[in-house]
Amino acid sequence: MRQAVQRRHPGFADRKTGRLRYIEDKELNAVIACACRPLRDAIELAFYTGQRPSDVLKIMRSDVRDGALWVRQNKTKTPLRIELTGELLELVIRMTTEMPTLKPGMVRSGHLVQTENGQALTYGSLRTRFSKACLAAGVKDFQFRDIRAKSATDTEEISGFGHAQRLLGHKSRSMTEHYVKDRIGYRVSPTPKQLKTPSKKK
Repeated sequence: MRQAVQRRHPGFADRKTGRLRYIEDKELNAVIACACRPLRDAIELAFYTGQRPSDVLKIMRSDVRDGALWVRQNKTKTPLRIELTGELLELVIRMTTEMPTLKPGMVRSGHLVQTENGQALTYGSLRTRFSKACLAAGVKDFQFRDIRAKSATDTEEISGFGHAQRLLGHKSRSMTEHYVKDRIGYRVSPTPKQLKTPSKKK
């Protein structure tokens, strides 16, 4: 009897597999350039918030309040209030003011990430759209979950480890280190110690 073959989308491989892949800026931008509007919204929201795919898709417009994006993570139930500043603020404004036109008789979803018909973007649709965008961009071995790791790594390099850990909602340092250190390594300065080298003979 032939064994069943498990089909996997290129962007959503087995979650149990350890990842050491770091997505470069040019790779992420290439995929965004090939993405449809709903997918682009999901990718950018995932990057600026550092959240998992399921948490990104469940965010409601009502979660935007008091100058922050309120999130409660599915996996750990960790509550977060992500400040609406900079690029994230511009993204949320675009997503809440430039919404797709509804067809007659349709009711708009309350979710922040919406399809072209104003409905919630499902996980299955995200998988399909992301895989197509990666293929069109020619970017290989890119999983959607890598966006969370890229967000953590880039945040740590710019504003420190503590910021990255809080953004991801991790309770322990070791959990965040898996996203940062194991993927690309820390950006470090050389040792400040000076060697007292012998003077050259004339």
